[in-house]
Amino acid sequence: MKGWRRVTGTGKTVDLFVIGGGINGCGIARDAAGRGLSVTLAEMGDLAQATSSASTKLFHGGLRYLEYFEFRLVREALIEREVLLRAMPHISWPMRFVLPYHPDMRFESDTPTSKLLGMVMPWMKGRRPAWLIRLGLFMYDTLGGRKILPGTRTLSLDGTPEGAPLQERFHHAYEYSDCWVEDSRLVVLNARDAEARGATVMTGTKVLSADRHPDHWIVTTQDVATGRTTKHRARMLVNAGGPWVGDLIQGTIRLNSTEGVRLVRGSHIVTRRLYDHDKCYFFQGTDGRIIFAIPYETDFTLIGTTDADHQDPSVKPECTPQERDYLLGFANQYFRRQLTADDVVWSYSGVRPLYDDGAQSATAATRDYTLKVDQTGGAPVLNVFGGKITTYRRLAESALAKIAPFFPNLPGDWTRGVALPGGDFPVDGVPALVARLRTDHPFLTEGWARRLVRAYGTEAATILAGAQQAADLGVDFGATLTEAEVVWLMDHEYARRATDVVWRRTKLGLRLDADQVQVLDQWIQARWAQGAAAE
Repeated sequence: MKGWRRVTGTGKTVDLFVIGGGINGCGIARDAAGRGLSVTLAEMGDLAQATSSASTKLFHGGLRYLEYFEFRLVREALIEREVLLRAMPHISWPMRFVLPYHPDMRFESDTPTSKLLGMVMPWMKGRRPAWLIRLGLFMYDTLGGRKILPGTRTLSLDGTPEGAPLQERFHHAYEYSDCWVEDSRLVVLNARDAEARGATVMTGTKVLSADRHPDHWIVTTQDVATGRTTKHRARMLVNAGGPWVGDLIQGTIRLNSTEGVRLVRGSHIVTRRLYDHDKCYFFQGTDGRIIFAIPYETDFTLIGTTDADHQDPSVKPECTPQERDYLLGFANQYFRRQLTADDVVWSYSGVRPLYDDGAQSATAATRDYTLKVDQTGGAPVLNVFGGKITTYRRLAESALAKIAPFFPNLPGDWTRGVALPGGDFPVDGVPALVARLRTDHPFLTEGWARRLVRAYGTEAATILAGAQQAADLGVDFGATLTEAEVVWLMDHEYARRATDVVWRRTKLGLRLDADQVQVLDQWIQARWAQGAAAE
């Protein structure tokens, strides 16, 4: 099992030591390992335990970022959507987004577009006119080019499925394309591919200190389960600590740096399914902000996100009652059915570690990434700030461009178009995989087979290999989660606790009760104990 890998000390010097098992750390580790660099990655908790499992789950260009003139970021993200779709068609898929229009739409007052219109057309008073929205969508369709995704169209909301859940005052909408992604699974698959290419991935491993020498770092780590410490030697350090990037700079790595991080909390709520079709809504508020309402896990609707400054990364982010009520009130400006706190079945919150660009509000802070190399006083370190999940692969390529001068003759970019584990099938190939899985394992329901394919792609067949009836898969933990799947997650995907399984590798926590989760955790811990005893 991956979690029981014994780690050697300083006898071996690796090229890169990566701190942080979120999407940036795992993406950089994968790219570097694929170029032949020796890589060790340490994550103090579970992979994607913080920011990278708390996103809005979208591969998108960021339509609202056009109002901030972030054209390079939007273009890069738009190009990446289709690159990533081809590499991971099991965990990412196209979605159509419905943007209802009403004359009451407003800009946030401090966007560059709002300020410019205020100067040129003062009578607009912060309004988002229809022509401006259509111009933005035209740019969204053309900035990055499209080969898979359909373009924008105008949509009537009168007597249509898209208009049925909305209030009668909405008559017209724009419909455009973006993509869904299973964010925490994306992180795990990058870690797996990094390891397959030679990297060492350590979860449950905290970095206690990093001591700089002229040509190397000595990194001291601690296994959080056993307390055992280990020293590692590396030629270069990568600080991809996410919300902790600033703490690592000041406390662990001890750099004299002026670079700052701005922590912005984004909260989401989940309700029972609010409408029958499979499209997402893009809602614009009278305060200038936007939220999404997205079909989620078949039977639910995901609503988010908020933007609020978060002061301390050690304080676990939670969706506050005020944020919950804000999202409910925002959605109630659009939906016929008025939602209350009783409709919320789950909520989650994450902290975005944005580069501190001095923006006045959390919403206005840049979502672009910033990479800074420091080599004053010895071996180099790369500090990673910000970034969007959509542009993680490009961030990793940019990081390797910063790293390359320290490793002569390093091969060039390679990840574009290379499938992640389980993603080696066509973009439109999910129905065929589901049908084949059900033919080979007739006991599977349509929903069960689809869930497995959406999580594991072509590897679903490996998990079920040889099973002719459900009993062949071992213990039934509920909600189609079986022993065979849990064993796979422990042996191949770094799962160490029930929460790793039901909230990050899957979202079955929405369907399992507390007693079932406890039984699962006891089973997992017993299996870990057996693995430790065997070693």
